[in-house]
Amino acid sequence: MSRSPAPLRRLADGLTVGRALLGLPLILALSGGAAGLAWWLLLLGGLSDWADGLLARRAGGGSEWGARLDPLTDKILIAAPLLWLAAQPAWPQQLPLWAVWLLLARELLISGWRSGATGGGPASLTGKAKTVLQFASLLLLLWPATWGADLELGGLPPLLQQLGWWLFWPSLLLALSSAWGYLGVRQPDRTRH
Repeated sequence: MSRSPAPLRRLADGLTVGRALLGLPLILALSGGAAGLAWWLLLLGGLSDWADGLLARRAGGGSEWGARLDPLTDKILIAAPLLWLAAQPAWPQQLPLWAVWLLLARELLISGWRSGATGGGPASLTGKAKTVLQFASLLLLLWPATWGADLELGGLPPLLQQLGWWLFWPSLLLALSSAWGYLGVRQPDRTRH
């Protein structure tokens, strides 16, 4: 007798909702100067994204609701630090506002496309790679300046932040490339004959 996949799907959906809620404490931690807490919240969000995908696959596929909500929660979690980084002239690796705007415009466009797509428009491999690279880039960009300074690795935080800045650009290219792939997919003709 096989187990019902419903509990796994509910747990995956719960992780998705929890990830959406992390955006507010993340931006508050950044605004309050709690860089270490912000970094851990972002890491938790990235791990929950991986875990809810794993649970959904083990359940034989996620719910349609989860398929629609999952990419939106990724966008909420990623948008918070991106906007913060663009607004911080004193941060060692400030992101240009135009690049953040371009990325967020892409995310809104694809979210709109997904709302009309059958099954929520599952993520492409390029879209998944973009998300992983964005999380990695942001984790490096947000690396607290005090982490590694006490281990005589004073140059480590700026080096990691610089690496995060450089990883942001391929993530932006992947974002634009995956948008082209999503929007370039032929949709069925819905006109009346």
